[in-house]
Amino acid sequence: MPVSCFRKGYAREYLETHLLPPPATCYGFLLSLVGECDRQRHIGCRVTAGLISTPVKSVVLRKVWRVKNPRPEARENIRPDYQELLSNLELVLWLDSAEEDRSRPTLDKRVSSTLEYPEHTHRFGGLSLGESTHLVNDISVIKEISKLKGDLEATVFLLDARGEQTLPVWVDHVQSTNTRYVTGTIQTRSLNTLSRNEIPMIIPP
Repeated sequence: MPVSCFRKGYAREYLETHLLPPPATCYGFLLSLVGECDRQRHIGCRVTAGLISTPVKSVVLRKVWRVKNPRPEARENIRPDYQELLSNLELVLWLDSAEEDRSRPTLDKRVSSTLEYPEHTHRFGGLSLGESTHLVNDISVIKEISKLKGDLEATVFLLDARGEQTLPVWVDHVQSTNTRYVTGTIQTRSLNTLSRNEIPMIIPP
């Protein structure tokens, strides 16, 4: 991704970004990729992001919208705020559908099919990760990590009951009260050493 921002949920006047996209953001991206509008469709899959580049962080001043007045055109709904951005982001997304409902095509199968036969997928809009204007430049599949030359390491968010980081696996876009978080750590690991139980599962509250 050339430009990206994964805004922290409680960031207000200064819009901080996470180093990598939360599991809920990755899940939404994959649903968009395969053209799925039902967020409940692939509950039970496990997904997390691994950072394989060193992105540059910058700060911009941008126009932000907030609902202070029910009239959308009201001036008090608009204010300038600083926002952190990440440039030149390269990610690996770990996706595991073993615990999905297997009576229908699982998300991993649909992702593989979409990338192999994009003309068979019906989707709409640009493919973004995070904000709708932060478009993905390129995407491909790593079919078998074990066959890669050398050890592919990434900075990954993994489950850990004693971890210092909480990231959402399900987002309530209306009132935030039903947003579901998991606790974990961000660590640099070889992708060959990751196990399924370390990867966050997508489950609504």
